[in-house]
Amino acid sequence: MYITASSLSSSLLRASRAHFSSSLSRVSLSRAISSNPLSSSSLACRSLRFSSSAFRSLRSVNFRPPVSLRAQIGAAVPVVEQFQRRIATMAPENAFKGILTGLPKASGGEFGKYYSLPALNDPRIDKLPYSIRILLESAIRNCDNFQVTKEDVEKIIDWENTSPKQVEIPFKPARVILQDFTGVPAVVDLACMRDAMNKLGSDSNKINPLVPVDLVVDHSVQVDVARSENAVQANMELEFQRNKERFAFLKWGSTAFHNMLVVPPGSGIVHQVNLEYLGRVVFNTDGLLYPDSVVGTDSHTTMIDGLGVAGWGVGGIEAEAAMLGQPMSMVLPGVVGFKLTGKLRNGVTATDLVLTVTQMLRKHGVVGKFVEFYGDGMAELSLADRATIANMSPEYGATMGFFPVDRVTLQYLKLTGRSDETVALIEAYLRANKMFVDHNEPQQERAYSSYLELDLVNVEPCVSGPKRPHDRVTLKEMKVDWHSCLDNKVGFKGFAVPKEAQDKVAKFSFHGQPAELKHGSVVIAAITSCTNTSNPSVMLGAALVAKKACELGLEVKPWIKTSLAPGSGVVTKYLLQSGLQKYLNQQGFHIVGYGCTTCIGNSGEIDESVASAITENDIVAAAVLSGNRNFEGRVHPLTRANYLASPPLVVAYALAGTVDIDFEKEPIGTGKDGKSVYFKDIWPSTEEIAEVVQSSVLPNMFKSTYEAITKGNSMWNDLSVPANTLYSWDAKSTYIHEPPYFKNMTMDPPGAHGVKDAYCLLNFGDSITTDHISPAGSIHKDSPAAKYLLERGVDRKDFNSYGSRRGNDEVMARGTFANIRLVNKLLNGEVGPKTIHVPTGEKLSVFDAAMKYKTANQGTIILAGAEYGSGSSRDWAAKGPMLLGVKAVIAKSFERIHRSNLVGMGIIPLCFKPGEDADTLGLTGHERYTIDLPSNIDEIRPGQDITVTTNTGKSFICTARFDTEVELAYFNHGGILPYVIRNLIKQ
Repeated sequence: MYITASSLSSSLLRASRAHFSSSLSRVSLSRAISSNPLSSSSLACRSLRFSSSAFRSLRSVNFRPPVSLRAQIGAAVPVVEQFQRRIATMAPENAFKGILTGLPKASGGEFGKYYSLPALNDPRIDKLPYSIRILLESAIRNCDNFQVTKEDVEKIIDWENTSPKQVEIPFKPARVILQDFTGVPAVVDLACMRDAMNKLGSDSNKINPLVPVDLVVDHSVQVDVARSENAVQANMELEFQRNKERFAFLKWGSTAFHNMLVVPPGSGIVHQVNLEYLGRVVFNTDGLLYPDSVVGTDSHTTMIDGLGVAGWGVGGIEAEAAMLGQPMSMVLPGVVGFKLTGKLRNGVTATDLVLTVTQMLRKHGVVGKFVEFYGDGMAELSLADRATIANMSPEYGATMGFFPVDRVTLQYLKLTGRSDETVALIEAYLRANKMFVDHNEPQQERAYSSYLELDLVNVEPCVSGPKRPHDRVTLKEMKVDWHSCLDNKVGFKGFAVPKEAQDKVAKFSFHGQPAELKHGSVVIAAITSCTNTSNPSVMLGAALVAKKACELGLEVKPWIKTSLAPGSGVVTKYLLQSGLQKYLNQQGFHIVGYGCTTCIGNSGEIDESVASAITENDIVAAAVLSGNRNFEGRVHPLTRANYLASPPLVVAYALAGTVDIDFEKEPIGTGKDGKSVYFKDIWPSTEEIAEVVQSSVLPNMFKSTYEAITKGNSMWNDLSVPANTLYSWDAKSTYIHEPPYFKNMTMDPPGAHGVKDAYCLLNFGDSITTDHISPAGSIHKDSPAAKYLLERGVDRKDFNSYGSRRGNDEVMARGTFANIRLVNKLLNGEVGPKTIHVPTGEKLSVFDAAMKYKTANQGTIILAGAEYGSGSSRDWAAKGPMLLGVKAVIAKSFERIHRSNLVGMGIIPLCFKPGEDADTLGLTGHERYTIDLPSNIDEIRPGQDITVTTNTGKSFICTARFDTEVELAYFNHGGILPYVIRNLIKQ
């Protein structure tokens, strides 16, 4: 039998305290006494133990695990359940057992029992935001006075007073969700942790997920074949050819680890599958009812917030710890109340709304906060519209963009095939526990940290770009804005194209027919991404635009690479039901696959003749996509301008062939009758779209789709995997490689450390994203990663993408900072993935320079501006720098998840003081840096001031961005994973 990493009985927990290393006790005890009201014993236990409540729940009420995908572990489930029940009887008594209440059924009997918030009789709870109530319920349910204490519960109840003080609380999510790019390294780490446990003489089977883990394979499909009826099959065959080894590894993981579901390739995008199928809203585990909550290794996990499920992105290393029973230590967040009123105007889409909301919230400043939507306008938004807004939380900087459950949510649950009994339970539980919004009843006024308001009638059609999601441009201003971008100096809104070159026309031959490109010509038009492909109104709206264009005789130019990648098979069903797919096909928007494509850089190659015309004439070519990220270099190396737009606008811009157009005044093209066709002629009304949605989107589509995906597909089912619980590493593999994180690991933590005489590896400005740090797109032919692969006999055509090779640390270390658009101040204006090796003055690839420093045993640091690490929550953006020997990053500010990931890999995150940065301090990056951090972990506090000095005599103060006590414990251990391993062994 597999024994998972459980907390045992309270007596075992207490007994184990004596065996923790002195450094661990020191971390928990001394700080607890001096810095917060928690008792020393409670904080020590919270930081260092796994609670028995982590054993709860494999699936939700009436949620049937897919038999074929769970068959591998089916035989073990009864044994595991018996073990869970045995442990439950031994668990420490919950401090709030007195409020455990039965939830009656209308027909008699009860659904189960729940921890009742109203039973606390505390008026402060009535004023709490709904999102905070979910944190409160979790703390109460898991309150064992070990990992979660009464004091933690009180902090949350007193949220109005405690949240401004940046207090720390523990949170235990109900489940974890992964996609394959981030899931592969997570499973690699789990496999490697098993090996480490084995080498240290402990039980390797302690490494097992304790909460349900769902992994959806959606990031590997590329648009190799487009504009073809056979594109789906052709692209999937290529996907399996490239990724067979990775997929077999994931399939091995689903058999080797308990409580892990892998949804095969070709099933859909993780966030849409989560929304339509995996989201529970309320769990019923052995008669205990509690709210669904989830953390995921993709920043757009927040899409589930639109369903009233609290969810957000975390780093892969944090997710692994959560799988293994570690409570998440988080700062109790402020909550921005965002009031929606009115109704969207005719022809305005949910995408227009989310781009407007993103710009507003970026301006307001919501990093590290929850955003909770409320107001009369909520009733006017469909669930899919809410999910679109929630999806882009990372782009506006919030941890969550939360929509509490109401009637609209319940209707969506029924539409997507959840049973009537399940929906009845969800409504009954949430009403009873004061977590349901009924817009027909008077609303209790809730307290928020700050307030924003938007009248939906003021939202205008818009796009965002050309390089950032929050740079919104209204359609009526697009042409003027484009020309200003051509004029402006190189930057987020500039390309610095000389006036005399702005009208350049690049003529070329496209498969025998004359073609031409200008600045702003569209070369990629993609209906893609989780943000929009889950929303029937914009998907069917795009199809109606295509239909009207076909009827008028308009046609997308053949050299534009068009594609349609739905988030689930449901989209295909309703497009076929409506009879509109054929019009999309006529315009070149054939379905190319079910997964993330262009939005994450898997756009495939553009035609060679088009690529040559761009490069030879230095054309600023454009991509228009219905995605959520448009950072330069992400979508395609040759599209310098990338605009986010609704699916209908993607089709409209494809038809126009350029972003250099005023849709209000200029025609899109000439119809078959010889007359000019304008935007208004092809744009459908809101009523037209609603009518098609009503007749075409049906509940049985969801049921049949998700019954089918649980059966897998022939290519997936044919993969054979070993039955071993320890992975057999293949040293020759270029996809899966044993990482070096635990080599030479001992039971003694390495302790805290500063940095002495380190060189600056890179000197950055603002907005360095995880795309810059850890590219997900293609592997450039001249890169260190390409050299590594060629040396191992991998042909260039088989390089695949960086994202697909995240299971190989050798490739990923070489891919770190390999983005061709990297701007490093050490290069004095030159753009590209190189740096200066300061001691010699040589210009080298970042990897080669880093290895030269490591060989000489010289540490390195990175200087950066604001928003360092924004973008997708990639663990490799922290793992890569660690493998390169980076000891610290000194920035003006950090993206939330990336800062946490740096700590998780043992890298010190430091922030310049307000008003200061490398430039104002006169730092060039040619200095050597010493960071005066105490070697005794007891002498470090969260947010402590740290002195940094240089060999040139400069000295400045930074803030150490260890934000919680637990993060300091991770740093003391050299990272979160060594911390978990040592604690598991101690237990």
